[in-house]
Amino acid sequence: DYELCEEWHHLYPVPRENLISFHQEHLLHLLEMGDMEKALKLLQRIEDPDICLAISEQALDQRPSLAASHFLADYLTTHFYRNLTVARHNEIQALYLGSKVLLTLPELYRVNYFHLSSRPLLMLEQLLMNMKVDWVAVAVQTLHQLLAGQEIGFAVEDIDNLLSKYAEKALDFPLALKEKRS
Repeated sequence: DYELCEEWHHLYPVPRENLISFHQEHLLHLLEMGDMEKALKLLQRIEDPDICLAISEQALDQRPSLAASHFLADYLTTHFYRNLTVARHNEIQALYLGSKVLLTLPELYRVNYFHLSSRPLLMLEQLLMNMKVDWVAVAVQTLHQLLAGQEIGFAVEDIDNLLSKYAEKALDFPLALKEKRS
């Protein structure tokens, strides 16, 4: 059906909104099927970069699966870096980092943290509060590698501050003075 619609588009003029909607649905379908290669080819076939940007952004805003979100965030920051506002770039980059952190977690537990995929620092804090120290170690290592030389609204120092805060809380022992009995 998608191929037929694409052929129709080449033969007859289709309103821009309908074209974006059609390509967005097709892209999300391919991504949900796990066919990243066909999804990339679809985006490369779209001649108008503004339409391609609109399709990718709107598809990402639909909050697709983890793999689809990761693909779209990577595609947008790689191909449309100059077309995005600083705030939107930071938002998409944070989603990319969050999805990367989610991919380091055991597959069974990813669904528990998926809602935090656009807020990697909050995800780290949640992992710390849930005492998932081993997962935090892998996540922090991943974030340190990805944040090298990038500005996306938070930095390595913010991660270190968060870890310091929770390390301090872990070592805070309330001490009750015992009364001496005679």
